[in-house]
Amino acid sequence: MKTLPALLILTLFFLLPVPHGQSEETSPQKDLPAAAVHVQTARETSTQPQVEMVATVEAVEQATIAAKVTGTIIEFPVLLGSRVNKGDILARISAEEISARVLQAQAQLAQAKRNLSREQKLLKRNATTKETVNSLRDMYAVAKATLQEAKSMLDYTVILAPFTGVVTQKIASSGDLATPGTPLLKLENDTQLQAVTAVPESLISLIKGGDQLMVEVPSAQLTLTGTVAEIAPAANPQTRTAPVKINIEHQPSLRTGQFARVLLPVDQAKTLLIPKSAVIPFGQMDKVFVVEDGKARLRLVRTGSQSGNQIEILAGLSAGEQVIIDNNSLLISGQPVTVKQ
Repeated sequence: MKTLPALLILTLFFLLPVPHGQSEETSPQKDLPAAAVHVQTARETSTQPQVEMVATVEAVEQATIAAKVTGTIIEFPVLLGSRVNKGDILARISAEEISARVLQAQAQLAQAKRNLSREQKLLKRNATTKETVNSLRDMYAVAKATLQEAKSMLDYTVILAPFTGVVTQKIASSGDLATPGTPLLKLENDTQLQAVTAVPESLISLIKGGDQLMVEVPSAQLTLTGTVAEIAPAANPQTRTAPVKINIEHQPSLRTGQFARVLLPVDQAKTLLIPKSAVIPFGQMDKVFVVEDGKARLRLVRTGSQSGNQIEILAGLSAGEQVIIDNNSLLISGQPVTVKQ
């Protein structure tokens, strides 16, 4: 019963009227000092977006060297990474049966030549017929062609470099049996390189021979300008892409097989760019402040790509608004601001 007067007193206190001229809720921005800031007008600019395509650095000239005859490799003077000139010996194959065939063909040619010469002398004395001479002349031509064939096969036992380059893969070794079509090594001309990429069918119409495209090689920290050299006339039906080859300038840090990116520009578009200093992280979003009627007003924005000290605004801001670019980390929406020139 003693607590009843106390409760009555508290109830009467809260029921008392508020004096005239005072407010139950005071606006926090009313007493905030004016902040001095710099602003910049958000403007739309024309940009040319780029599509990145995965590419591989390859040699323009490359060959898989294989034997044309069967035999044992008796000489293999090159090593992995060896640099060779055009015409240098890459391998020598032992093929005794081919050598024997050459000797046989030489003997047959000599015999055919003797028989033809004898019959030609007899024909001058009318001791033989023209048909016999013509037949021996045909036999001589066949023997000559057989010898030429055997010599060509013998030449195949010595494998020469088709162009100047470097051995990038050595598959066989001395003593191995070489057979026709079996790869022995791979040779590449590492002074003429290209980036090979697969372009989606929807973008292939944007490329033509001679176009200049940017090629990035991250591992070599290089950005090069390449020239489109070849465009496949048909797309792969499985991947819906078409191979494109882009010649690039040789650099000492470039190696075949390196990962690269080809940047393909697409149609121009309008984008809204503002300084990165104007954007303030706000949880999982970003915010900026704009100046309206001498006060800072909060805008929640969605940002895009960055370029230098500029950042793209995808949503939340309109072109022409005055964006606060400094002294904005402690600003409160509705706070007065003074724009510095």
